Amino acid sequence: MAISGIINTNASALSTLDALNGTQGSLNTYLQQLSTGKSINGPADNPAGYAIAQRFQTQINGLNQAVSNGNQGVSLVQTATGAIQNQTSLLQQIRTTAVQAANASNTTSDRQALQGVVSQLLAQVQTIATQTQFNGQNLLDGTFAGAAFQVGANSNQIINVAVGDTKTNAMGNYTLTSGSGGAYSSSSGAFIDGGYAAGGAFTVSSGATLGAGGAGNFTTADNLGVSGSVGSAAVKVNSTDESAYNLAQSVNAVSAQTGVSAQAYTSVAFQVTSTGSISFSLGNGSSGSVSNKVNISATISSGSGGQIDLSSLVTAVNNQAAITGVSASTQTVNGTQELVLTQSQGRNIVMQAGTGTATSGLSSGSTASLQVVSNPSLGSTSPTPVGGTFSSGSGGLLIQGAVQFQSSSSYAIGNANEIGFSSQAASLTSGAGGSAVASINVTTAAGAQQAIGIVDQAINYLNQQNGSLGAIQNRIQASVSNDQTTATNLQSAQSVVQDANIAQATSQLTKYQILQQAGISTLAQENSLQQSYLKLLP
Repeated sequence: MAISGIINTNASALSTLDALNGTQGSLNTYLQQLSTGKSINGPADNPAGYAIAQRFQTQINGLNQAVSNGNQGVSLVQTATGAIQNQTSLLQQIRTTAVQAANASNTTSDRQALQGVVSQLLAQVQTIATQTQFNGQNLLDGTFAGAAFQVGANSNQIINVAVGDTKTNAMGNYTLTSGSGGAYSSSSGAFIDGGYAAGGAFTVSSGATLGAGGAGNFTTADNLGVSGSVGSAAVKVNSTDESAYNLAQSVNAVSAQTGVSAQAYTSVAFQVTSTGSISFSLGNGSSGSVSNKVNISATISSGSGGQIDLSSLVTAVNNQAAITGVSASTQTVNGTQELVLTQSQGRNIVMQAGTGTATSGLSSGSTASLQVVSNPSLGSTSPTPVGGTFSSGSGGLLIQGAVQFQSSSSYAIGNANEIGFSSQAASLTSGAGGSAVASINVTTAAGAQQAIGIVDQAINYLNQQNGSLGAIQNRIQASVSNDQTTATNLQSAQSVVQDANIAQATSQLTKYQILQQAGISTLAQENSLQQSYLKLLP
């Protein structure tokens, strides 16, 4: 209380002024809350609450950006899958063309025309692979690997994405032969050199067992280790007479464990060295157990232009194809017509006398003979006749096929010394000797048959790629949805901490506006009270 009569210090006015200053501060606070909608506008308003609200805001900002990242990721994946779908459609057209080219009704010029169609389609597949981009980045040429989409607000909250190489030289088969492929004398085990090229697509240990003629076959029953991107598994090799078909079946049985699949194919080409009658039995199986055996008899005569006419022999073999599984066709190499026998499942082809075992060669009385020249299934382009004549009195022939392995990533074939190769070089590469989509050639019936298998593997590869990308897209979309839900909940939590209660703030603003008006009126009264002492002056 002010002491009466003192005019130097107006204590009452000062007290009122202090109260008025407090009222003004509160009034400013509630004015700011109402103007911003926040109860915490700076650290001074509520230090602990301010820190909590900022942490919420950091996470909300990260989640919002993660949603944007995820949506961009979905667009990228959709770009890749759309392009792969187009490639698949083109491969389907190539496969249809290959099936057409494989038909015996086609002439050489027909197949050449069909190859022109295939070449154009392959060029477009390659164009898609090399030119499909998203934001300047190539997606399908094998360079978009190990990429990561940041789909969360915090570090390492990512989804990894890898798009495989879909160029025409990267899709198809990798070749490993059961033996190097060729003919074997069942009686003595001596190799009749069939001029088969080795499949150079795999590493082979330097201890690989070789056959007598410079090429090899399965040497013993044992396990073959297959290691792929998924895992490893053992594949049983049953015997020295193992077929490509059995090996491929065994590999495919554990494909889910390894990520490696296989396809088998058996084919052999002969030159007919003389005209006359020919008779032999034909079947499949092994040297010790021939199944589906039938007798083949034909008369080979001279045709036009000095060529040997093989039509009767081709017809005789094809008439029994439903039983033996072996079909016959012809191909012309360096001006010479050749007989091609094919077992499309990869089973062994066994040729022997019409009666008896696999050691007696052609039936007695046969005057024509066959000479092994090449293995079309391995794509020989300029085969050279190399002995191995199949004639009356010679050993029977066991012809093993090729096994083509397929994987979307690197893999290894272990215990390779149990399979013979025509080279002991310890150089294991992946795919160098394989048959890629780029190598498809349907100008021969054998090439068309091979093309069907290559395209099937390539389509399967693209389906795997699209399946994987589709799953990734679903993951990204699920992550985006979760981010949006989390951000919404965090914004609600942040609102509880920092947003103003407008009704309460309005009530408080009214209160402090009244207090301010009262304070100003009171201050005016306090000042007037001091002035009344001036009346005492004379």
